[in-house]
Amino acid sequence: MSSNPFKAALASPPATPLLGSWFMSAAPAVAEALGHCGFDFLVVDAEHSPIEVVDTLALLRTLAGTPCQAVVRLSWNDQVLVKRMLDVGARNLMFPFVQTPDEARLAVSYTRYPPQGLRGVAAIHRASRYGQDKDYFANANGETAVIIQLETPAAIERLRDIAAVPGVDSLFVGPGDLAAAMGRVGDVAHADVQRLIAHAAAEARAIGKPIGIVGGNPDMVARFQGYGYGWVAVASDLAMVTARAREWIGAIRGRATTTASGAAY
Repeated sequence: MSSNPFKAALASPPATPLLGSWFMSAAPAVAEALGHCGFDFLVVDAEHSPIEVVDTLALLRTLAGTPCQAVVRLSWNDQVLVKRMLDVGARNLMFPFVQTPDEARLAVSYTRYPPQGLRGVAAIHRASRYGQDKDYFANANGETAVIIQLETPAAIERLRDIAAVPGVDSLFVGPGDLAAAMGRVGDVAHADVQRLIAHAAAEARAIGKPIGIVGGNPDMVARFQGYGYGWVAVASDLAMVTARAREWIGAIRGRATTTASGAAY
């Protein structure tokens, strides 16, 4: 079993923060294109998109042919779902809305074969190269990255205890849900939300635990990097596509209006 480059980068961060994006369209061609654009990682979002296990399988196969690493965000901290995602080859799992150390312990246990955890055993699947990787069972536990997502003030208050759970490789702040939980839905830029986001980064840095986040645009990403976040996603595939589409449509229609006005006079 080959080593996990993303897990290694979390453990020994590069000089510059890792940069990625969110992936929601479920289109392998889009994933492949973004995988060749220079992103360090793509978060395959199986929580807030139509992406299911079969879609994840196709996307993992696609991204394997690019320099970009895949992080799979699960729809929930569910043992069966974790098992299925690991079997199709996911190696970096993000668990949403974890609130307590006990929930983090369960998440880790679902990714580990016994006796360290509760993962079910199958011999033939993509992760083990369909049974051809004879060392898979010996190495799988250590090469799986567990990322715990903190999305409420209560979770951030327990950050140090959650981070101390053995097997938690990184934390990740969900700014959208955090803002909503603070009564500021849709307003990640609010000063109170930003203070808590900065506090989470400082807490993680103080205990030496990697922490990531997602920002809606380059300016917000730069702000998060300044707080000390070591890996940051910018927007999403759909956000980038629609933003560029609106920009070009606006430019063309504006030009057409200007031309028509000039012709009229």
